[in-house]
Amino acid sequence: MNVRIGINPITWTNDDVPELGGDTPLETCLSETKQAGYAGSELGGKFPRDAQVLKPIMARYGLAVISGWYDGRCAEKDVEDEMEAIGPHLALLKEMGASHVVYADTSLGRHGAIWGPISQRPSLSAEEWPAYGKKLTDLAERMEDFGVSMAFHHHMGTIVETDEEVGLLMRHTGHAVGLLYDTGHSIFSGGDPLALIRKHVKRVVHVHCKDARKAVLEKARAEDMSFMGAVMAGIFTVPGDGCIDYRAILKVLAENDYSGWLVVEAEQDPKKAHPLTYATMGFKNLSRLAKEVGFKVME
Repeated sequence: MNVRIGINPITWTNDDVPELGGDTPLETCLSETKQAGYAGSELGGKFPRDAQVLKPIMARYGLAVISGWYDGRCAEKDVEDEMEAIGPHLALLKEMGASHVVYADTSLGRHGAIWGPISQRPSLSAEEWPAYGKKLTDLAERMEDFGVSMAFHHHMGTIVETDEEVGLLMRHTGHAVGLLYDTGHSIFSGGDPLALIRKHVKRVVHVHCKDARKAVLEKARAEDMSFMGAVMAGIFTVPGDGCIDYRAILKVLAENDYSGWLVVEAEQDPKKAHPLTYATMGFKNLSRLAKEVGFKVME
């Protein structure tokens, strides 16, 4: 069982909130990614969108492009329009050798939603789920035919946020809709990351690893904080530095022959959480635990 360990540049620079590392150059993100031990990075806003420009940059640091986030609108658009809109992003990922796209459906949201109370977010009714699942499956099958498969990201503030909604997603979609399993979004939404992975591990194609600080988590939920308010308060941290049982989660993945990327994606305020220090901590903890449960960590 082989896995590779990567990171998201949000450790250094947050595209949604420029004051969180917005002045950090791409070169710093990539050099410190390599220094910390990672094999690759997901895309971020500072990455060139031309593969011929990006390839030599990544080669200079010896890093792979793992994947890249896309703000999906499948619940609002028809499949043809959504596929056309995501086409350039898929083409870049394919040319860079990535096998999956991080697809989060941010339909039905509102501008600035990341600053609103976590209780205020869109949802689908029971009657809407079958048609939505069919449409999403159609989109995912077209992506698969193109050569970059869907890793659907359950995410705070979206129509697929809770563990229950992940279950509805899996029930109403076909196998082409792979699951991006995110420990941090599961626990922040009030879920149980270990129970979630046990239930849906066969559909997992990509893993985002963020730990949670219990005291901040409890405060954020009790006070109905905003997503970004909780992030800036320090709700997330790297694996092994919070309350999530990563050993148990990785054991479930190993026992079910998961083979893919484990991506550290722990957004924090870089002025409070020194990026290289936390990136290094995350790599050491995650690689150690992965090896202990039987994974071979590939460089």
